[in-house]
Amino acid sequence: MDTWDAITSRRQVRSFTAEPLRDDLLRQILEAGRRAPSGSNVQPWDFVVVADSGQLERLSGVWKGAVWISGATTAVALIIPIQEEERARMLNRLDLGQTAMQMMIAATDLGVASGQAACADQELAREVLGFPDDRQCALLIGLGFPADRPLAPIKKPARRPFEEVVHFGRW
Repeated sequence: MDTWDAITSRRQVRSFTAEPLRDDLLRQILEAGRRAPSGSNVQPWDFVVVADSGQLERLSGVWKGAVWISGATTAVALIIPIQEEERARMLNRLDLGQTAMQMMIAATDLGVASGQAACADQELAREVLGFPDDRQCALLIGLGFPADRPLAPIKKPARRPFEEVVHFGRW
């Protein structure tokens, strides 16, 4: 798949087949995240990879909208430092967004579906994933093969029209 097809095929998938991810595909997706751009090259992220069904089930409780994580083949928890300073929090979130998107585009390119979920219950996430007290789980990415339909470019995405979104020069 070329880059444009991966971008136009990527969608939020919440239902996966039971087919496990091959290690080489998972490693390539994780490497895409590791290579993501980072302000001042801080690279504030750590990834915790979960493929155990019991852990996935428990992890699905960290956010009311994350119930579907229990059905993913694999989940990647993106862990970042807890920051007191507003600027550091903002930069970490920016880096995190780039990392997550790069991983999800790479996954799509490999034919692997992905979905993202927030993480509100830090105590449960810490209990399940074992990350240190000075860190937080910022995001979960569920991975697997789509149960409903294959990944393919979406011809008519449910998005606001280009002319409504894009402003040249000024609003």
